[in-house]
Formats: sequence, C-alpha cells, structure tokens
Amino acid sequence: MAGDITAYHAHIYYDAPTRPVAEAVRAGIAAAFPAARLGRWHDVPVGPHPQAMYQVAFAPDLLPALFPWLLLHRRGLTVLLHAETGDDLADHRDHATWMGAVLPLRLEALGG
Repeated sequence: MAGDITAYHAHIYYDAPTRPVAEAVRAGIAAAFPAARLGRWHDVPVGPHPQAMYQVAFAPDLLPALFPWLLLHRRGLTVLLHAETGDDLADHRDHATWMGAVLPLRLEALGG
C-alpha cells in the first residue's frame, strides 16, 4: 500500500575536514548494525543532497536501536533520517528528521 514505510535512509553529511569523523561513525554503524547497508561515499553533492555524504539504508525493525545510536554517536555531523515510502520528494521533505544543522536540500532533483 502506498505510504507504508518499507525502509529508512540515514544520510551522514561531511566535508573534507570532517571525513575522518564520518569514517569513524561509519565504522561504528558497521560494527553495531551489520544488517544496515552502507552506501557509497559521495565526496561531491549528489541528487538532492547539498554536500558530501554517504547513505545508510536499513529495515524498519532497526529504527528503535539505530536512531538513538545516531543521536549519541554522530560526533557532531549532520544526519538526515527519512522514511522510504516510494515518494522520494515527500520522504526527503515531509518524512524527515534532522540531527544537527538542517541543510537546504535541492528538492528540484526529486521533482519538487
């Protein structure tokens, strides 16, 4: 059914000086949540994302543990956490939670 949450994505944002911090956060996620899928490093903006980032995709059953882990272990990095419902625009705009700075997404990349 449209609108159901099928998964979650966390986008971990970094820049050149904070890339080592992002690497440490990524290693922590990999160790604590082996079922999470770690996406590629994007050292330049891609899609709606205004700066470098990598994505962590995970099933809904990981949310109760992964969300608080990110709150406590993001090490000052900005994180966008959003639902996956099949509507990319709404997922990034309306179904999103920010940790740290709220970055201006390029929603036109998603049809917005």
